[in-house]
Amino acid sequence: MTLEAAAREAFAPAQTAVTAGRIPGAILGVLGPTGKTAVGVAGLAQRVPRKQKLTRATWFDLASMTKAIATTTEVLRLVEDGIARLDDPLSLHIPDLHQYVLDAPIRKLTLRQCLSHQTGLPAVEPIYTWGSDPETLKAHILQRDWTFGPNVYSDINFMLLGIVIERRRGRSLAKLPRGPGLAFLPKKKSFAATEACTWRRRMIVGQVHDENAYSLGGFAGHAGLFGTVDGVLGFARDLMSGKALNAESMAEIGTPHSATRNLGWEHRYDGWSGGDRCSAATIGHTGFTGTGLWIDFERGYAWTLLTNRVHPTRHVDTGIQDLRRTVGDRLAAAHPF
Repeated sequence: MTLEAAAREAFAPAQTAVTAGRIPGAILGVLGPTGKTAVGVAGLAQRVPRKQKLTRATWFDLASMTKAIATTTEVLRLVEDGIARLDDPLSLHIPDLHQYVLDAPIRKLTLRQCLSHQTGLPAVEPIYTWGSDPETLKAHILQRDWTFGPNVYSDINFMLLGIVIERRRGRSLAKLPRGPGLAFLPKKKSFAATEACTWRRRMIVGQVHDENAYSLGGFAGHAGLFGTVDGVLGFARDLMSGKALNAESMAEIGTPHSATRNLGWEHRYDGWSGGDRCSAATIGHTGFTGTGLWIDFERGYAWTLLTNRVHPTRHVDTGIQDLRRTVGDRLAAAHPF
């Protein structure tokens, strides 16, 4: 089967979801083993208060894909540059972390533990309700007496990693170079709308959907990256070719650290978002807004499914998890292409 035919077959369920009104719009991008791409587009970038057509050039809020594409990559680049090691404690790079209690457990957490969500920190906290100044909120994150519990997928882990990157690079995440079609705080673009936010009292278009990332200045280590389908596929191409990270970093990304997670990414497990038919050498990450990227290193292809499933509200069942799995399984069934 050709790459184009495989992409059409895999995209059909997303087109059905759009037609049925379960999601406003969807784009599927597939990067084949030879470097060719195939893209399918359906539906609307915005449904209310006015309709706007979705196009291949539309920018999506990638949400937690930020953790994998931006933050994980930048931490590993610090390691490659000899600035950090994965088993460094956070306090080595953020000396003022919980600075009034020098034996606080959070100071001993390592970069590796944060990347693999093995810290016991909470999944999320309503940081945006603590105040309105980004620097004060960051200081509160660093000085807060966090309650530890079971290991869970945690935004807090990646907020801390984002601060490490900014401290070590001496500039904000937004000013670090990104590939074409990827950016923090993009301007004057065509965007897929996300949610009618009850806190900000407006439809969110072109600003980060995540309330905490917004309150931290519009971006943080856990969310805030925007991208086009070609931008996301371009990152996947760079990762697969060794352009984005060296072989040692790629080996770290490919090593399981728990039943579901590698460093910064998920690996294949029963019931995961990438479907059951991809190879065991597949990694992926999703975003709350309805986005996702999966890379099958064994078979040499990658796919991204970008939707605005939270538009105009997150409080509906869109079937996004089943849709992701179905798309992944159809692509795997069509391989080789």
